[in-house]
Amino acid sequence: MLDVVNLDLHYGQSRILYEMSFEAPQGQITTVVGNNGVGKTSLLKAIAGRHPASGGTITIGGRPVRLSTAFQAARAGIGYVPQGREVFPMMTVLENLETGFACLPKAERFIPDAIFDLFPVLRDMRARRGGDLSGGQQQQLAIARALIAKPTVLLLDEPTEGIQPNVIEQIGDALRLLRSQGEMAILLVEQNADFAYALGDSFIVVEGGRTAPRKLKADYSKEMLIADLAL
Repeated sequence: MLDVVNLDLHYGQSRILYEMSFEAPQGQITTVVGNNGVGKTSLLKAIAGRHPASGGTITIGGRPVRLSTAFQAARAGIGYVPQGREVFPMMTVLENLETGFACLPKAERFIPDAIFDLFPVLRDMRARRGGDLSGGQQQQLAIARALIAKPTVLLLDEPTEGIQPNVIEQIGDALRLLRSQGEMAILLVEQNADFAYALGDSFIVVEGGRTAPRKLKADYSKEMLIADLAL
């Protein structure tokens, strides 16, 4: 489980996150919702070690971790799929996947068949350059790359943005499969109300850099989610 307590974040003199606290249980998809600019991406960047937090604690599986760099986050078991995908355009699909080896022991530096089973298109396009893939294919590659390091926490920042509907469905199926395996906590930032509500087991509303209490799906309707996306 991912447990975040009193997380603060500053960009220079500007305070972005205000004592954010929430938990993301293992074997569930916890969906983070809220309007643009309220701090959702900053939250994921802080957890992923992309921008050091100013205060607070992050615990994974009951163990506090220091996440001042992306490498430390990956070593701690955090996989991050950023908004915009950040695929290396001049590298092949296979080479992009191999960049996920950095924090693995040498004996584990291989691409499991399960990765290609999850996203079969990547098997067929292993030799194609990342920049030549469609947006949907790049998104699948970005998720697959994050899974290479066998994370216990998976962070996804708007994975449906700019993606064609059939690939959105494929990504949804992949996330459902990962959830069913019960091995990771999945934290999903998403503006697509249909996708967010269909996938989410619980919901965290962010407004002005602050979090409201986590809401279970049984107590949270799709109409409420749509209203919170407009906050």
